[in-house]
Amino acid sequence: PAGAAMSGLSLDTVRERLAGKTGRVYWRSLEELAEAPEFTDLLHREFPRQASEWTDAVSRREFLHVMAASLALAGLAGCGPRNPAEKILPYVKAPEGFIPGKPLYYASTLLDGGAATGVLVESHMGRPTKIEGNVRHPASLGATSAVMQASILTMYDPDRSQVVTSLEEVRPWNSFVQAMTQALAAQKAVGGSGLRILTETVNSPTTAAQLQKILADYPGARWHQYEPVNRDNVVDGARMAFGEAVDTHFNLLEARVIVSLDRDFLFEGPGHLRYVRDFARGRRVVTPGKAAHGADNGHEPAAHHDAPSGTMSRLYVAESAFTNTGARADHRLAVRPDMIEPIVREIARQVGVTGALAGGSLDANTQRFVAGLTADLRSNAGAGAVLVGDHQPAAVHALVHAINAALGNVGGPVVHTAPIAARPENQLESIRTLVADMDAGRVQLLLILGGNPIYTAPAEMEFADRLGKVGFRVHLGLYEDETSELCHWHVPETHPLEAWSDARAYDGTMSIVQPLIAPLYEGKSVHEFLAVLTGETARSGYELVREAWKAATGGANFEAIWSETVHDGFLTGSAAIHSQALIRDAGTFAPAGVSTATVSTGPVLAFRPDPSIGDGRHANNGWLQELSKPLTRLTWENVALISPVMAQSLGLMNGHVVELGAGGATTKAPVWILPGQPAEVITVHLGFGRTRAGRVGTGVGFDANKLRSASSFHWTGGVTIKKTGKKVKLACTQDHQSMEGRHLVRSASLSEHQKNPHWAHEVGTHEPPRDLTLYKDYPYNGNAWGLAIDLTSCVGCNACVIACQAENNIPVVGKSQVWRGREMAWLRIDRYFEGDLDDPALHYQPVMCMQCENAPCETVCPVAATVHNSEGLNDMAYNRCVGTRYCSNNCPYKVRRFNFMQYTDLKTPSMKLLNNPDVTVRTRGVMEKCTYCVQRINTVRIESRKANRPIRDGEIVTACQQACPAEAIVFGDINDPNSRVAKLKADTRNYGLLTDLNTRPRTTYLARLENPNPDMGKV
Repeated sequence: PAGAAMSGLSLDTVRERLAGKTGRVYWRSLEELAEAPEFTDLLHREFPRQASEWTDAVSRREFLHVMAASLALAGLAGCGPRNPAEKILPYVKAPEGFIPGKPLYYASTLLDGGAATGVLVESHMGRPTKIEGNVRHPASLGATSAVMQASILTMYDPDRSQVVTSLEEVRPWNSFVQAMTQALAAQKAVGGSGLRILTETVNSPTTAAQLQKILADYPGARWHQYEPVNRDNVVDGARMAFGEAVDTHFNLLEARVIVSLDRDFLFEGPGHLRYVRDFARGRRVVTPGKAAHGADNGHEPAAHHDAPSGTMSRLYVAESAFTNTGARADHRLAVRPDMIEPIVREIARQVGVTGALAGGSLDANTQRFVAGLTADLRSNAGAGAVLVGDHQPAAVHALVHAINAALGNVGGPVVHTAPIAARPENQLESIRTLVADMDAGRVQLLLILGGNPIYTAPAEMEFADRLGKVGFRVHLGLYEDETSELCHWHVPETHPLEAWSDARAYDGTMSIVQPLIAPLYEGKSVHEFLAVLTGETARSGYELVREAWKAATGGANFEAIWSETVHDGFLTGSAAIHSQALIRDAGTFAPAGVSTATVSTGPVLAFRPDPSIGDGRHANNGWLQELSKPLTRLTWENVALISPVMAQSLGLMNGHVVELGAGGATTKAPVWILPGQPAEVITVHLGFGRTRAGRVGTGVGFDANKLRSASSFHWTGGVTIKKTGKKVKLACTQDHQSMEGRHLVRSASLSEHQKNPHWAHEVGTHEPPRDLTLYKDYPYNGNAWGLAIDLTSCVGCNACVIACQAENNIPVVGKSQVWRGREMAWLRIDRYFEGDLDDPALHYQPVMCMQCENAPCETVCPVAATVHNSEGLNDMAYNRCVGTRYCSNNCPYKVRRFNFMQYTDLKTPSMKLLNNPDVTVRTRGVMEKCTYCVQRINTVRIESRKANRPIRDGEIVTACQQACPAEAIVFGDINDPNSRVAKLKADTRNYGLLTDLNTRPRTTYLARLENPNPDMGKV
């Protein structure tokens, strides 16, 4: 934009004319180009008005720098000579498996929750468009998270860093290498005493090997690690308990009793996708039997028995903020974060942990909660798992290790292994040491590899001021952010789908990161960057990763191992070995300076990563910004979450702006009243308030890091909250399609279900007989597609929502349009609170097009744009739609979306690459909605016809079903009595939404079951 304004011409015009006139000439730098006679001639010939103004080389050079920074001259600002131009020709012999129009799938790895998670990436003609889980990878088993799905949008983001810069000026890579070589030569002379390297947590074997080589070459250098959401307490707690760093993960399929203490293990952290899968399978109850009014297809269901089968695990949760895990709990206790330690100490005492200190006084409600869960743990000794949140103190983690050991859970549901991090350490202490060295002038060369410490470091460290004392500062990052702005050099980093690398999964499994496309913006991987320090700049990232793996595998039969690993995405049998570390005496778990259950009074401010954008690294991802947060359903915002009790005492309502104060710092934030929030806890989410995130993320929300210090990194007391008298309008989607008060979500306890399996059809909803309708009954003699969603399994993680968005080219509309109820997501997850405001139950319900057999939308469309097909799907003819929106008004489920404006980006080149070619890209004035991924149905139908066979059950997998870690969504042919979906629809818990309208929806739900402890009352 700046370059266009300067030239008075469009960027496209400048780009085309320069490429046409000077495309065969290359210059080493923009300075050389500005003074080249070819460029001067071109200016006078093509831009006479501008040439008269740019009479000197300085003016021309300034123009070129601006244009290069805005990508207009990206091709001219490259480093060194290019390969000769080549004509595009068709393959004489196509690569194996390459068929134009047919996608290929490649195994790779993404980091999710700080650990490797295997993925399969769909590629169209060399263009990756969709990310799916790798069914063979132990951390995925085919599932993905919302962040993993949205990673494809980040790769194509035009706001990503695209050029090497030095003090904001575009420079070639070779110039950076030369500058680094000179700086390193100076450090070599002093043994690297002034060299510091700051990374995020490293669990890549190749990166670790490179760093160790650098430290050996520069013995005086120091390597520091820091992330704003780290596992310091986990590391310190393991060392306190075992005397060494030990990782802990869980086999929840073997756990009959699960106790989560301030840990959202179903939503975040290493291995959370696997935990969701195992947790859901451990609670799945199948109740064969004829549903109240038969199956939706008119056939008798595949039913044999009415008695329920299966058992359910039981989940207890004590937490300081309402989480997705808390929403799934059979018993939940909302407490202050500093109350978790006395609860843990009391549990330790009651289960017989030797040397455990007393937990202090607990109120009667908490005592009942602790007594019930400890009795359950003892009666299920060896089949229980106790988990604790990363933000709880190290002593609490050590005690939980002792509890699991005392109950005999270790080796079964609880597994200890060697750590997956290359160097486990306390990251707060590490960055504190780095800041002290910078302040003292001991750092001459600082390399920041990833991360954004200017934004994320504790406020009192004043990282920006200290950074200014470093003589030579370099930043490698995906974006030009707050940190790169203050560095001498910034190098664009490759996206994980653009470069070779590796990482370890939550259980230690070594996983390969395989690129799917050449770097879009000339980025460099961390391996290529570190190669500058090791003198291996001539080697590619592929060669560096292969060398590290060859050394790790011993070299024997390496090519076969490498080929298999690249194909599968991970090395089979490489999981970490179970640790035999012995637990220490619990009496040592509270050394001097560590809290022994001292609980403060007054409001507590708790810091948590945002459910969508995390610590801020995903702030420029529009899919995640517009994704409704699981509990609040807010978009494009962070807020101060308060309890109804606090709101009433302070006279606050949703959207009221308050001033929060902690540790001498203040910030202004809108409040949101959240039922179930602990009475004295104010929860704020990190990741917002960015000043240099990109066009999407800059200036969104408030910066909670301003209130965060190293001494109060996870929560802080002494909080002040003052009303400002202002109010803002927040973009919440929950009430945009309200169907409240109509028996939408149905739930019961397992014991109630066992007594009456048909309870889900006895809640007062009238279900008319099939023949009570004016619609003509249509026989579905072929396939009849349907969907069943198990509400017992759904954890509200939003993976299905983003998977649908990625698969179906659904655009982002922005905050102002969300205010107006115009969000475009085809699938939404409604959430409902039930019961007391201070201690409610929370229910999730995914809602998409119901594909009604008696579809109200079809009868009112004046142009027959929405029609029924022979398989029961409600189809949309986009080119026939004239935008009357009658169908939306007549839809009782409110699942149709209308393009009020031109939301789809049809101009940005990289965003065009993002689109799925199998799905129409809609423009303004079109009604759209869920299609059951009809493109996937058609793809499988074609293959089955080519093979002259029927479509097999499970062969068609919708995007939402494929992403779901809980396996809550099942799609298939309801005309096939042996199909999984038909059996689920025959379950006595199966019901439809608003069936009293006789719409006969093809999407139905299995009512939610809970498993409360019969010996415990309401806690």
